[in-house]
Amino acid sequence: MKLKHTKIPREFVENIPAGLKYVQWNGKDYLVVEQVFCPSGHSLMVDNVRLHSEPSIKLGMRVGDRAGDIYVDAYWGSHDKLYGFVPPSQEGPGDEVNCPVCGVSLFADHAPCTLCGTRKFIQLLLPGGKNRILVCAKLGCSEHELLAVDFPAEITGIVNDINYFGL
Repeated sequence: MKLKHTKIPREFVENIPAGLKYVQWNGKDYLVVEQVFCPSGHSLMVDNVRLHSEPSIKLGMRVGDRAGDIYVDAYWGSHDKLYGFVPPSQEGPGDEVNCPVCGVSLFADHAPCTLCGTRKFIQLLLPGGKNRILVCAKLGCSEHELLAVDFPAEITGIVNDINYFGL
């Protein structure tokens, strides 16, 4: 998948929350998830599986009778994934999503997804624990949200709308 450039608000770039970083790639600006944790404090980042030259986010997942690890692209808004198992063909939510280190559930209570209606969201904690990322757990859904307490809603709203789809 080729990344497509989306403008990042200057106010956000000047005060990026811990756990995210600003990168330029091929002359374009991007946000990359640099560090996220499970509720028990284990890092979910792995260097041995890279997507777009960056470490990926490793999650444990079960969908129906199939389970294994999933590696998620760290570029904010990208939806590239590598599966360590073959998920079922239906695009429903994962039955379980957990920390691959300790097994704690990564599900968080949330209002229904505005794109697909599911209530299952995966929560990734940024360093310091006050900011977090929520990602819809339905396979194929592109909904994701940065909950950053020190930013106005209009700024995080612009960041939340960043999606990179293949060209």
